[in-house]
Amino acid sequence: MGKANQQPYRSFGEVLKKLRANASKTHAEVSGAVEIDENRLKSYENGEQRPSEDILMLLIQHFDLKDDQADELWKLAGYSGQPEEEQFFINDESGNAQQVTVGVTPQDARIVYTDMIQVMVNNYGVIINFLQGAGPANQPLAVSRVGMSKEHARSVLEVLKKTLDQSDNPPEPKHLKAPSKD
Repeated sequence: MGKANQQPYRSFGEVLKKLRANASKTHAEVSGAVEIDENRLKSYENGEQRPSEDILMLLIQHFDLKDDQADELWKLAGYSGQPEEEQFFINDESGNAQQVTVGVTPQDARIVYTDMIQVMVNNYGVIINFLQGAGPANQPLAVSRVGMSKEHARSVLEVLKKTLDQSDNPPEPKHLKAPSKD
């Protein structure tokens, strides 16, 4: 077998390796950030394998790539198109759930599940730290921080409550009346 057959993603690997070098990151730092084995990252950089779409999105996010750079890396990994849009629900002014489409780009597609929360309130507003137990002692690690005004925090609470209530008690489907026989 030729070397080209052993490195089907050579161009992708070269770009990924350059991104890591330009960021002055070690294999351990990058693999730890996207939660993959170091040897797996090395096989990507050697062009031997390509990451799954999810891992590729995490790499794009980790290196903070702009749209054009993200698209190029996406294509070099052999993927076509963009990640699909996702459907979400928001509550309108009258409290009714409305379905909306939200475009999710590779830079913001990661969903991080948390098991702890820390809330701080000061004169400027509210800061919420979403935490996850990590490490041998299960120490809390902030995975996301969100700041907002007190007014916005109250509206977030209201939207969360209404959305959770609606998901627990879905409305009965509406039935059309049968046409009258006139």
